[in-house]
Amino acid sequence: MKKNYFRLIIAAFIIGSSSIIYSCSEDEETITEIVTTGIAQDPDNFKGEVTSGQVVTLDPLKSYQLTGTVIIKNGGTLVIPAGIKITATAGHLSYILVEQGGKIYVNGTAGSPVVFTSETTETGNWGGIVICGKAPINTGSSGSSEIANSIYGGTEATDNSGSLTFVRIEYAGAEFSAGKKFNGLSLFGIGNTTKVESVALLNTADDGIEIYGGTVNVSNIVSVGNTNHAFSYKDGWVGNASNIYTKRKTDGTGNTGITGINNASNDNASPRSNPTIKNVTFIGANSGESDGIKLKQGTYAVLDNIVFSNWSKGVTIESDSTVARFNGKKRITNLLFENTTTEVSLKSSAGSPVTIIDTTYTKKPDATGAGNGILVPSWATGWSGL
Repeated sequence: MKKNYFRLIIAAFIIGSSSIIYSCSEDEETITEIVTTGIAQDPDNFKGEVTSGQVVTLDPLKSYQLTGTVIIKNGGTLVIPAGIKITATAGHLSYILVEQGGKIYVNGTAGSPVVFTSETTETGNWGGIVICGKAPINTGSSGSSEIANSIYGGTEATDNSGSLTFVRIEYAGAEFSAGKKFNGLSLFGIGNTTKVESVALLNTADDGIEIYGGTVNVSNIVSVGNTNHAFSYKDGWVGNASNIYTKRKTDGTGNTGITGINNASNDNASPRSNPTIKNVTFIGANSGESDGIKLKQGTYAVLDNIVFSNWSKGVTIESDSTVARFNGKKRITNLLFENTTTEVSLKSSAGSPVTIIDTTYTKKPDATGAGNGILVPSWATGWSGL
């Protein structure tokens, strides 16, 4: 076999990585070496900044120890190839923050997901992933996240913060100040050209995923065993969510499958939260928080093809403007309730029960939810840890 060795620095997403790639044909073997730069150089001490103009790619042949905070600054890019495992070792100081104008590309595959985990397999043992974008929010022209006071929000509905595909985030949700915890994944004002697809949030000490305004679309989301909400949104989110599978802890701890609000201070703030949520399965435990879905404080939404199992209440809608949006308007369709005591309930801003008009929601006895009824959908098996 004739051999041809050459060294190549790749000027695309994989700039800044260090690995060797072999390609063999009948009479030739090619070896490509990629040079590691920046914070990717020491896998045992992964922390620091990706600065403007840098593209840092982790070595796909190594595992990384997240020993502190990783911050992707405006104009910086972090690329994490398929199959990498990143283990947090510094508690609440271990987290990844993407600032406005920064980008993160987590390029897992179904066969080789990227896994973020903790050295101790208990909820709340590290921070999580926080991404701040430039898309509209309804709490002002911009906001400041609780994490590192990072600015988010703006006017760029199509803002791009990168992509997350086939990613598993485990044991996140550490407390970073008194009474305040990280979510597994926090999306602050993210634009709709950011890709969030096939992401699993497991055993988080707060919400699995929380969306703060923006226009981002999410799909193939698994949120299981989290201490607070499986999925929550607020502050003017107007994206789509499809193929969502959530499951409460077996001991009943945890809150809703989805909690959605418009604005905590102003029910009618604009842009109004108005996502389309479809193809969802919510598995409860008939204890703890009682609602599969809770919509309140002015949020709108469209809900379709949803399966509920083991909840005291399937859908709870609160506040005058949210109730008016749904009551009798056929915006909740194709629901299947299994072992659910109250299917849908409405409550005014004053807390009084509201009579439900029969055209508020429709049921479908063979609704598939996330794809497999009350069972784990096929798209979630393997890579998600289920």
